[in-house]
Amino acid sequence: MSNSSTQGSFQTAAIRSDKQHTLGGSFTLEGIGLHTGEPTKLTLHPADAGHGYVFQRTDLPGAPTIPADCDLVVETRRGTTLEKAGARVHTTEHLLAALYGCGIDNALIEMDGPEVPILDGSSWPFVAHIEQVGSTKQDADRRFFVLNDTVTQHDGEGVEMLAVPPVDDEFRITVMVDYHSPILGTQHASMYHLGQFVPEISRCRTFVFLKEVKSLLEQGLIKGGDLDNAIVLAEREYEKSELSTIAKLAGKEDLRVEPGKIGVLNNTALQYENEPARHKLLDIVGDLALTGCFIKGHILAARPGHAGNVAFAQKLKRMMQAENGIPHYDPTEPPVLDIQDIERLLPHRYPFLLVDKVISRTNEGIVGLKNVTMNEPFFQGHFPGNPVMPGVLQIEAMAQVGGLFALSGVENPEEWSTYFMKIDNVRFKQKVVPGDTVLFQLKLASPIRRGLVHMTGKAFVGGKLVSQAEMLAQIVRDRVPTTTSV
Repeated sequence: MSNSSTQGSFQTAAIRSDKQHTLGGSFTLEGIGLHTGEPTKLTLHPADAGHGYVFQRTDLPGAPTIPADCDLVVETRRGTTLEKAGARVHTTEHLLAALYGCGIDNALIEMDGPEVPILDGSSWPFVAHIEQVGSTKQDADRRFFVLNDTVTQHDGEGVEMLAVPPVDDEFRITVMVDYHSPILGTQHASMYHLGQFVPEISRCRTFVFLKEVKSLLEQGLIKGGDLDNAIVLAEREYEKSELSTIAKLAGKEDLRVEPGKIGVLNNTALQYENEPARHKLLDIVGDLALTGCFIKGHILAARPGHAGNVAFAQKLKRMMQAENGIPHYDPTEPPVLDIQDIERLLPHRYPFLLVDKVISRTNEGIVGLKNVTMNEPFFQGHFPGNPVMPGVLQIEAMAQVGGLFALSGVENPEEWSTYFMKIDNVRFKQKVVPGDTVLFQLKLASPIRRGLVHMTGKAFVGGKLVSQAEMLAQIVRDRVPTTTSV
């Protein structure tokens, strides 16, 4: 492992940089999942700029990928679980906090099991390996989100979160925890800038009250729990028979609290008097990493948990997208145009109809989407074993959305067609693969005149730009409406 001065130098450079960073090399860790109890080998690799944090389940058919995205969170009981297209990854927060806290923007995380190993219950084992391989600066600007307004959230059960504009452009967190416990009382923890994460937060372990352990075990959770990877707090005096029952459920021979006392199970020493509060701060860092941006602002949290953290991350992500002009898609909202409406406007049919629905339309632009599945006919040859949506079809789908914009604004649209005249400034940023939902956003570049429609188009997957183009098309009245004989 590198010396401390080298470590501090690389961390400061990566954290303070305006450029993206990836890992300086690959490394592997192995361990047991806290909740599933299953062994997992975890290998982290450097990744290209703009890649973000992406998990890959190498043990599943097709080795599916799951981006670290707050919109993919499906479970927050005792940890943060992500899922995409049926592939899950559990307990992501400690690893993501380590990457974020070390100033890493992009990494591919290969896993041969369902859950990130719990290791010692903190972020430190991951941080130590990141320090060992170092980081590499990339030729791309880092994605920042600067809070300009106050953002609040309250869940009605005592969990409160507040974000306010930054002091000196720093990412600052203040946490208060209060479990009405004679052990913990009310605790506070603060991180004044991200540079404090590694030395003051990363080693702080997860904790649980002994009164919760039995319930968690009966729910099938903490199968990989051990005295070495969590602080277990006995909030009252326990009879020997009670401890024996819990020990049996946990598969342990013996659980002990010093007779006649309350405190930490088996006398594990706390590293800090407020280690539980610091660990809650660590969890916030990991969960807010799911926004995909480095945040400049002050986060204040009272009695935080993963559910509240993730909900707050989603709220911040919506604000980021609005500021960056990225369209938001809520699948529960009714579409502006459904597939039947689209078929009435466009002449395209299988296998060349590439728009599933339109989710917004104004006088200046339109947003449509396509759900990409493995059943697309073009995946048979593009490419076997490595399915990628052809760039030319991304542009075609974008053009069809533009056509819907133009045709939905004329009388008797079934009599009109749209034809390409020119395509300029086409760029492809990243792959589109099965399981992706592609949002196509098109805006008028100039008013429609003499049937000429000039639009700029962008395609997004998960809030990330995947392709873009400028297009000029002409709408022509050349279709004969279908008549029905009586």
